Amino acid sequence: MKTSYDPAAKFELKVSDVELQRTPGGRQLMARIYQPQGSGPFPTVLDLHGGAWRRKDRLAEEPMDRAIAASGVLVVAIDLRLSEEAPYPASVQDANYGVRWLKSRAAEWNGDPAKIGVYGSSSGGHVAQLLAMRPRDGRYNAIALPAAPRLDATVAYVAARSPISDPWARFQQAERMKREGMIENNRIYFNPWETIHEGNPQEILERREPVSLVPMLIMQGALDDNVLPAVQEKFAAAYKAAGGVCELTVFEGSEHEWVAKPGPQTDRAREMVKAFIARQLKA
Repeated sequence: MKTSYDPAAKFELKVSDVELQRTPGGRQLMARIYQPQGSGPFPTVLDLHGGAWRRKDRLAEEPMDRAIAASGVLVVAIDLRLSEEAPYPASVQDANYGVRWLKSRAAEWNGDPAKIGVYGSSSGGHVAQLLAMRPRDGRYNAIALPAAPRLDATVAYVAARSPISDPWARFQQAERMKREGMIENNRIYFNPWETIHEGNPQEILERREPVSLVPMLIMQGALDDNVLPAVQEKFAAAYKAAGGVCELTVFEGSEHEWVAKPGPQTDRAREMVKAFIARQLKA
């Protein structure tokens, strides 16, 4: 029997790390499990980290992951391959595998695999969008899961903070700002370079490709000069025009990674994600 989700609930957490998969290069990718201590089964969310595709790991969004999990959600944050290990679409393949793996394992941590959601930050938001829009794409589901070969990578919803919804627009912004590091991050990940258009959520919608349009929440900082608010507004409009539901909220006085610091806008973002999850579970 499923536990009804109350975003105002408070649970103690058990936190553990388990092996996810080993990369072709030999690195062990891990998953961190934030498990509420209660009767369950609990709704389940997969967290995809940011880091400009080049840095960070499953610990990047730990404060947000803990906040969501403590309300009664099984949150599982996974490592993704980094761009210098393997360029696009490797990280999307890892996320696709992660969804299928989590569906097969959620019950072990008292999670409900029936309606899995995704939380993604910055480049992890970009990965989350591609994952949700193309859950059965042969480019993305290339990593086999022998233990559960029939599972697919469909998800129920996506919540994203500062997602790179249009990598080409972000690259152009980096050039305008003369941010050499950001320019380099794009060139390393999108290799060959034309994949910056193929793997571009905004351009996928503009090309009117057949996609899955799950409900999406985008939280965007008004002061972000990395991913511009206008870019998110354009994406949200295109997503809605294609028939999807996209809730966009711009956080005043907030930069790209505002949720990394305690404060009223960080608290607001956490409450917004939990409320969004509650709405999707009731839908």
